[in-house]
Amino acid sequence: MARTVALLLGVHAHQPVGNFESVLDDAHARCYGPFLRVLYEYPAFRFAMHISGWLLEYMIKHYPNDMALLKEMVERDQAELFGAGFTEPVLASIPVCDRIGQLDGLSDFLQKQLGQRPQGAWLTERVWDSTVVPALVDAGIRYVTVDDYHFICTGKDSSQLDGFFTTEEDGRQLDLYPISEALRYRLPFSPADEVVAYIESLADEGGRAAAIYFDDIEKFGIWPETYNWVYERGWLRGFIEGVLSSSVIQPMRYSDYHAKAKTRGVVYLPTASYIEMNEWTLPVPAAHHYADLVAQERHNNRYEITKPYLRGGIWRNFFMRYPESNWMHKRMLGLSRRYHALPEKKKTAAMLEALYEAQANDAYWHGLFGGLYLPHLRRAVYNAIIRLEAWLDQAEPRAEISRMDIDLDGAEELFLQNGVLQAVTKLDGRATIVELDSYKLNHNFADTLTRQAEHYHRKVNAEDDHAHNGEGIANPHEQMGSKHEITQADLALDDYRKTLFCDFFIEPDDNVYAPRYELQGPSRAAALEFSASLPNDAAVHLFKTIRLEKNRLMVGYRFSGAQTFAEKLRVEVNLAMPSCDGPAGRFRAGEVVLGGFGQPLVLADLQYLILEDEVLGGTVRLKSNMPCTYISHPHFSVSQSEAGFEKIMQAVTIVLEWPAVALKDRLDVEIEIL
Repeated sequence: MARTVALLLGVHAHQPVGNFESVLDDAHARCYGPFLRVLYEYPAFRFAMHISGWLLEYMIKHYPNDMALLKEMVERDQAELFGAGFTEPVLASIPVCDRIGQLDGLSDFLQKQLGQRPQGAWLTERVWDSTVVPALVDAGIRYVTVDDYHFICTGKDSSQLDGFFTTEEDGRQLDLYPISEALRYRLPFSPADEVVAYIESLADEGGRAAAIYFDDIEKFGIWPETYNWVYERGWLRGFIEGVLSSSVIQPMRYSDYHAKAKTRGVVYLPTASYIEMNEWTLPVPAAHHYADLVAQERHNNRYEITKPYLRGGIWRNFFMRYPESNWMHKRMLGLSRRYHALPEKKKTAAMLEALYEAQANDAYWHGLFGGLYLPHLRRAVYNAIIRLEAWLDQAEPRAEISRMDIDLDGAEELFLQNGVLQAVTKLDGRATIVELDSYKLNHNFADTLTRQAEHYHRKVNAEDDHAHNGEGIANPHEQMGSKHEITQADLALDDYRKTLFCDFFIEPDDNVYAPRYELQGPSRAAALEFSASLPNDAAVHLFKTIRLEKNRLMVGYRFSGAQTFAEKLRVEVNLAMPSCDGPAGRFRAGEVVLGGFGQPLVLADLQYLILEDEVLGGTVRLKSNMPCTYISHPHFSVSQSEAGFEKIMQAVTIVLEWPAVALKDRLDVEIEIL
C-alpha cells in the first residue's frame, strides 16, 4: 500500500479582552487577514481554525470581508471551526457551570455567525486537567488538542503519537489529539521545503498516520521577522503548494480524520500545559534549578529521554506565585457564586457577560506570553469584576462591612463599601488597603504589581547563548533581545506589597520600621479603627482609622503619649492610573500642571494635589489636613514578551512625609474620586 500521512493543521487566533484596538488592527493587517486571504486561494488545502469569541466579535464588526471568506471556506468544507470558552478562560480555573456556559456561548456564536457548530475544542494555553472532560463533553465537544509532551509524560513514545487517543472522566469519553512539538518548532520558522519533507517522513503504509499541528496563528506574521518571512518572502504559499503537490501528504480537517480513523487506545494524562510553562510557573530559585537541570540534560544529550521526568509547575501555580493573580481569581470566583445564587429573574445577560470577561486567562499569568504584567489587561478584568459586583449589589444588597479570607493566605480582609466606593483592608498587621474600587469608573486604584524576582532576570544582561542556527528564522524560544534598555537598578525588588497607605516611621539614625496594627473593631458603619504600640516607647500609641464617605476614602492618624518616638511619619500610596507614563495623565496643583505620572516629583509644604487621567475618565484628589513633603515616582517592573525585555509602569508611587514633632493633632489623608 502507498505510504501517506494526513496533515491536520490548525491555528489559534486570540487577543486578550481589553487589548488596544490598535493592536487588534495591526494583528489583522499583518496576520489574520493575509493568512485567510492566502488560504482562500487554495480550496484543496484543508485546515482548522479557532478564533476566541471576543476577537471574533471584533473581526466580524471591523473586517466583515475576511470573515466572509472564512465562512465560505467553512461552507465548501475547507475550514473546520474549533470551539473553546468564549473569552478564552483556562477551563480548569473556573467553576464547572461557567465552563459549560463559556463553551456553549462560543459554539452558539460560531453556529450563528459562520454556520458551523464545532466538534473540537482548543484548550487555552493547552492546559490539560482531567476535571474539564465532563464539561467539554456535556457542551458537545468530541475531541481536543493537547501537547505530545502530555502523552510522553505517561510513558508513550513520540513515534506512537500519530493519531488520537481516548480518555474518560465521570462517565464521559473524550478523544485527544497530540500536537507535535517538532512541527510547532518548525512552522513557520524552517524553510517550507524542509517542513514538507519532514511531514512526508512521517507517512506510513495504510494511511493511518497523522501529522498533528495546532498553534498560535500569530506565529504567521506577528512574531518578530515573521511577516516578511511568511508573506513577503512567500513561505506560506511555498508551504501550501509543497503540501498540495506532494503525493504523500493529505491535508484534512480534524473532523474528516476523526470520522475515518480509530482511537489508538485509552490514555490518562497528567495535569500539564506545554513544556515551556513548566519553568514559567515556578518561582525563583526553583525556576533556576529547573532550567539548569534542563540545560544540563541537553548538554549531556539526554534531554529527549529524560524530559518526561523533569517536571516543573502547573498553570494554576501562578495563583501561588503572584498574590495579584490570586486576588483577581478569588474575587472572580466569589462573584461567580453570587451570580449563580441569584434567582433567575434577577440575572441579566450583562451580568453573565461581565463574569465571562473576568475569566479571560491573559491577565492571570506570565511567561514569555501572558499578560499579568500588562496593566491594561488586569484593568479589563477589574472593570468586569467591579461592573458585575455593582449589578449584584443592586440585585441583592451587601452589608457595608464584611469580613473574610478571600485569597486563602491566612489573613482575613475587611470589605468596606457604600455603593460608591469599596476599600478592602488586609488584617495582616499592616492595615493597608489592597483594593480601592470606584463603581462609577469601574476601576481598582490598588491594581499594581509588587516586584519579585523572575527567572529571566538573570538573562537580561547576559550574552545570548540561544542564537538561531541554520536557515529560516528564529522563534522567540531560541533567543531573547531587549525591547528597552534595562539596568541593574531596574531589576530592584520590593520587600513589601505595594498597596495603599503603607505606614513607616523614620528614626533619627535613618532606621525605618513599620508599625504593626491590631483591629479595634468597626467603630461605625463603613469605618474601621486600628491601634499600634510603637516599639521604641511603650507609652506611645498610634490609632489609624479607615472610613468611607460618599466618594471619599479618609485615613486618619491619631497619637497618644510622647511625641519623640520618631523623626518622620511616611505614608506610601501606590495608585494605579490607566495612563501610566503616557501623555494622557498629569499632576496638577490648582491650575498649574506639575508634570506627567512618569516624572519624579518632590514638593514641599503640600496639602492638595490632583491626578487627572483621560484614559480613566476621572480625577483623583489627594489632600491632607497638615502640610507634608510630597515625593512621587513611577513604579516600573521588568518583564519579558516575545518582543524582548521591557519596562512597564505599574503605578504612581506617592510618598507623603511629616515631621513627627508636628503630629500633635489628628492627621487626616483623603482620597476623593471624581
